[in-house]
Amino acid sequence: MIHPRLLTNLCYLAMMCLAIGLNLLPVFLTSLGTEMGGLSNEALGRLGAISFGGLVVGIIITGPLADRWGAKPFAMLGCGLLAASLPLSAYAPDYRWLAISLFCLGLGAGILDMILSPVVSALNPEKRTTAMNWLHSFYCCGAVVTILLGTLVLQAGHGWRIACLLLIPLPLALVIALGCQTFPTLGGGDGSIPVRTLLRRNWFLLALVAIFLGGATELGMAQWLPAYAETALRFPIWMSGTSLLLFSLSMAAGRMIIGVLPRLDPFTLMAGGCALTVCSFLLGAFLSSPTLALTACILAGFTGSCLWPTMLAVTADKYPEGNASMFGLLAALGNAGGIFMPWLVGWVSDHYNMHWGVAVSAFAPALMLPIVLRMKATAR
Repeated sequence: MIHPRLLTNLCYLAMMCLAIGLNLLPVFLTSLGTEMGGLSNEALGRLGAISFGGLVVGIIITGPLADRWGAKPFAMLGCGLLAASLPLSAYAPDYRWLAISLFCLGLGAGILDMILSPVVSALNPEKRTTAMNWLHSFYCCGAVVTILLGTLVLQAGHGWRIACLLLIPLPLALVIALGCQTFPTLGGGDGSIPVRTLLRRNWFLLALVAIFLGGATELGMAQWLPAYAETALRFPIWMSGTSLLLFSLSMAAGRMIIGVLPRLDPFTLMAGGCALTVCSFLLGAFLSSPTLALTACILAGFTGSCLWPTMLAVTADKYPEGNASMFGLLAALGNAGGIFMPWLVGWVSDHYNMHWGVAVSAFAPALMLPIVLRMKATAR
């Protein structure tokens, strides 16, 4: 027997585990370099790339396999990999073992990133926009918890290893809790639409471009905000870390508010979010007051919070027969946007300055706006 509310809440907690997999390394990057004998910036950057490589592999392989075997084993596997990778990271004796553990951590996060959205979509067919925004708000909450815990552990004089051990109970408990649940069938079962068929439909192609831009909007600012606050706006280093916490809280608040408001038109919601985020990015880039500029950047987390999860929801509404592979392709494109925009911001910052680097981020929501309006006009 399926218990939709309980399983939905467990998926929300699993989304917090996903955030652990993606946000733990950045907190300890500098201290890890020292602890491992003075790693170069390239070696530290390689650790992040290895972790993200695991994420991409997890997303790519999980969709087709979940279509065949169902969601439950992969939800348990994702949490299990996280629970196993954390102690492996804590006791890693050298760089090679740490890299292996981080790949496994990213792999677990990628599996969860792919599988949680279609499960929550199937459990809440009448309120997908609300459920998706709530689900992704817990990613932000998990990021906040991970960053706060890591910061407190560092302040207490401990390091990476202690933080990893403290985070084990949540994914471990979820393996057991999810194992006791019955999961819904994803998509339309035997009547589901293959991805190759969806790729011949113009509306779905627009959805892929839109979620690419939504990922670029969200992750471009998230990656560069601490550096922008410290180097361009001249805030102290503690404030640069705090700015990322506030950005994550702002994004979580936006998604939760959407979850409790009366039913809104999702396309109007995304269009408004795009327009307001363009304004926030440009104000954050060019306001003369550092305090107001930083406030605008943090506000962009709130205004852009609905773009990724709501695009997932409207695509699931348009193609209810879509299977796990459909969600996997959407997740892959969203994360691809999250790779491209941070790189573009860095390139522009090197050639001009970081103010223009932040300003170029406004292109993503600006380009997404007419796509969302076009999708609305042809949604039925």
